[in-house]
Amino acid sequence: MSYCLNPICPSPENLAYSQRCQSCGSRLRLRDRYRVIKPLGQGGFGATFLAQDEVLPGEPSCVIKQLRPSATAPHILQMARELFEREARTLGKIGNHPQVPRLLDYFEDHEQFYLVQEYISGATLQQEVKRDGVLSEAGIKQFLSEMLPLLQYIHDRRVIHRDIKPANLIRRDQDVRLVLIDFGAVKNEVSQVTNQSDQTALTAYAIGTPGFAPPEQMAMRPVYASDIYALGVTCIYLLTGKSPRDLNYNPTTGEMMWEQLVQVSAHLTQVLRKMLEVSVRNRYQSASEVLRALEMEPYLESLAQSMVAQSSVSVKERTSLTRNHLEDSGVYCSNASSPSSSAGVQQIAAAIRARRAKAAEGAALQVPGIRQGVLSTKSTTLASSSTSHQNTKVTRKLDTQSLLTAYVKGRRDFAQHNLNLLNLQGAELSGTNFHSSQLEKTNLQGANLHSSDFGRSSLNRANLRDANLSKAYFSHADLEAADLRGADLSYAYLNNANLRGANLCGANLTGAKISEEQLALAKTNWMTVRPNGKRGLL
Repeated sequence: MSYCLNPICPSPENLAYSQRCQSCGSRLRLRDRYRVIKPLGQGGFGATFLAQDEVLPGEPSCVIKQLRPSATAPHILQMARELFEREARTLGKIGNHPQVPRLLDYFEDHEQFYLVQEYISGATLQQEVKRDGVLSEAGIKQFLSEMLPLLQYIHDRRVIHRDIKPANLIRRDQDVRLVLIDFGAVKNEVSQVTNQSDQTALTAYAIGTPGFAPPEQMAMRPVYASDIYALGVTCIYLLTGKSPRDLNYNPTTGEMMWEQLVQVSAHLTQVLRKMLEVSVRNRYQSASEVLRALEMEPYLESLAQSMVAQSSVSVKERTSLTRNHLEDSGVYCSNASSPSSSAGVQQIAAAIRARRAKAAEGAALQVPGIRQGVLSTKSTTLASSSTSHQNTKVTRKLDTQSLLTAYVKGRRDFAQHNLNLLNLQGAELSGTNFHSSQLEKTNLQGANLHSSDFGRSSLNRANLRDANLSKAYFSHADLEAADLRGADLSYAYLNNANLRGANLCGANLTGAKISEEQLALAKTNWMTVRPNGKRGLL
């Protein structure tokens, strides 16, 4: 089919390879090369279409974005031209990034403005949620780990997207990477504007999507942190399936009321809360700040456990208990304003991180048989008796029946537990938090561990054969010599995990976050499904 781009054409559908529209007589090939096949979407000021480039071999698909001014007055056309050129410049500036559509062409034709972009085949995150349901905490971590570096790249080039939302994020079929589209941020119709300068009028129509755009952006004063807010709202949508218009807001502060709708860790809640601060001054100012906050999670989780007390303990007592605990651990910061304050927690977390790194280095020099900072159970026991003040992590031992019973009763948090050698074959343990736990030689064959968190856990020589590990989180986990044959690792987060000697023969790694360097250390075969969805040796 050939589709006519004349905005007032009464019947735009035409036979394939027609030269002119049968209804209005308009030429159907733009620039004698682009043939429009069908519309993809339409707004008040423009529309997008799927097209083919008939000049290039194979006639590859592309997307044509047509900007349609609602009037032909000179100043309206000038505003449209400025918007058109601004988006073209933006795409030209950042289009070399693999998660941004490339700009292929742009031109003006009969007072209509056209952008030609790379076609991204895939479903939007909005479509994914409607089809597959909401994401887990591990899924949100993976989403943020993929989006925040992209956002930092865009901001480093002095670009504010202004319309980040699930409908503008496409998971590309080719390599299942997220691609950010629509850098126009123009949704309202441009019409006659009086008593305003052209620049003010131009800005007024580049607001973004209500609910996803923060107050300062709706007031036509967007900053880089405005995109952080929109990304936070997108996370809430991915966790709840609810758009901003379906959520309640605090009438006094204007804050979105979302926390009671999700089940995520206290730390992720804290990160999202700061991303969604109504006041731009209290929000994260850059994507790198959010990344740093997420990297502190294991330390803050340990700290949070030491700060939790029974309701009968007063605030003063809790502060005193926390200070004593941190002083015993050698990481209390006397200049921290309060252990419960944001600045104090960040200082304490940084101190914990530095001290643990130092303790790990010291232990590596003293204890033989250390494996990338992970001690065997016997070595840990010997070391703990002489270095109790250096080790702030206390692991608890559970047997198989106790763990399974606790899970059936609704418990999902088994972080920092000693689960070595347990037989959990075929167990239902989806959505479980095993962060920093010991699971060496544990039998998890055939277990359902979908969306579980294994960050910084030790899975050395664990049996994970045929296990469901889709969307699981393995950042900095030790999977050395683990048996992962036939395991479903689709969309799992494996960045920084140790995969030396891990057996990935027949494993499904579709969409997984994993590097070629990691895969080179593991065992694979022709049945291994690569992250791009294709089978073959890696």
